[in-house]
Amino acid sequence: MSLTSLPLNRIDIASNIEKDIGNGIEIHYVEAGAGTPLIFVHGGMGDWQSWAPQWQAFVPHFRCISYSRRFSSPNRNLLASTTHSVIEEAHDLAGLMDAIHATPAVLVGTSYGAYTALALALRWPEKVRALALTEPPVLPFADRVHGGREARELFEREVLRPSDAAFASGDIDHAIDILTGGINGRDSKEAMSEAGLAGRRRNAQAMRALALSSEPYPALSVEALAALQTPTLLLRGERTQPIHRAISGALAGLMPHASTIEVPAAGHGVHRDNPALFNLVVLRFLAGQHMA
Repeated sequence: MSLTSLPLNRIDIASNIEKDIGNGIEIHYVEAGAGTPLIFVHGGMGDWQSWAPQWQAFVPHFRCISYSRRFSSPNRNLLASTTHSVIEEAHDLAGLMDAIHATPAVLVGTSYGAYTALALALRWPEKVRALALTEPPVLPFADRVHGGREARELFEREVLRPSDAAFASGDIDHAIDILTGGINGRDSKEAMSEAGLAGRRRNAQAMRALALSSEPYPALSVEALAALQTPTLLLRGERTQPIHRAISGALAGLMPHASTIEVPAAGHGVHRDNPALFNLVVLRFLAGQHMA
């Protein structure tokens, strides 16, 4: 059964933000398969449908779960603060895992979803069996490698600030266009396709939440990263943008226990750009940890 043919489940979980507790946080998800839980965590402008290229490859081996993060479709959570970040996203994911009895789990994340999964693993390592992470955008870490500061400043100047201004003025389409090109590269056929842009517009609120946030890309604990014993695979695309390459290099240095791989014929969206190789590499990694 394909991912998008599955019925959507809805669950309400408690927020870690005091003013949200009355209503809770609405999360939609799908699941299929049996065995060790494996949770797919999508990127900034994705949703539960983002992992369609992985679904049939992983379901025979795991209890697979794909969910929409707080502000992604079809969740109807209100954006009521200027403090949203990966820290809240990690709390949401932990709440979902507890509510559906999916701990400990393998976490497979891309972009802001990888950032979310990593933040959760540092806070609650007991909830995680393994991590497969593609280019988490921990922006402060870019400065730790040669040329990284310049890449970060360029990304902030040409991508983040203009998209933030577009969101502030209500020009959502322009904001999404700037972010899509700046994060994925304008040569990414999938990201820049009309279908790809339509999906990103559907989930624009997730990036708007970061645009309005006072600290959307917080640093993670260097000490906790060095001490993390959870089996971890760090993936990056061969054709990824300089900002992602810098952060990926920094993370590899900060996580001495992690394995790293560069995936050919792929940019920032490795699981979309080269799904066959992504699936093979991640499943092999998990098999090596006796999890597939």
